[in-house]
Amino acid sequence: MLCVEALVPARLAARVPPNILVLGDSLSSGYGLRDDQGWVMLLQDRLRNNGHPHRVINSSISGDTTANVLSRLDTTLAEHQPAIVVVELGGNDGLRALPVSTIQQNLESILTTIRENGAKILLAGMRLPPNYGPAYVSAFERIYPVIAAKYEAILVPFFMDGVATHTDMMQDDGVHPNVAAQSRLLSNLWPHLESLLKQQAP
Repeated sequence: MLCVEALVPARLAARVPPNILVLGDSLSSGYGLRDDQGWVMLLQDRLRNNGHPHRVINSSISGDTTANVLSRLDTTLAEHQPAIVVVELGGNDGLRALPVSTIQQNLESILTTIRENGAKILLAGMRLPPNYGPAYVSAFERIYPVIAAKYEAILVPFFMDGVATHTDMMQDDGVHPNVAAQSRLLSNLWPHLESLLKQQAP
């Protein structure tokens, strides 16, 4: 005979909203902004307004590299058990001119670990300023579509589209997006995330 009490935890678990985990750097941590101004906070509002129950967890840290995130990834995934992971990483690696092979290897390890944990992946493509040289810039940019295809991730072609080259969208340091840019960043990401949400809809 099945005990009614035994059903309660399962029913409660079914009501827990799925998590969307954001793994990023300063572009996602809201560097220079109030906590309520970043695109990640805007994402939570948009999900709610569009009837999605998901809870957004921002695990982004300014200055993070792919190696930093990889070193704590198992713990982060175990703690939050996300249904979807937004990976916005690699920019700091590129700005430090780390070998492209190293950046790609780290990103591949990150995507592999996420897939092994059963989560869907949204990968934010990044680009570098032209002063890093055409060979390095081109090789860096190619990382994202290559690994997105390899690991069946949804690719945002260029997360900073419409922001990176617009001074009115940047803070005084010329590196970090300002408040006005946050809605554009979300708009760049939203259609691709929405396709994942539709895949997971019952």
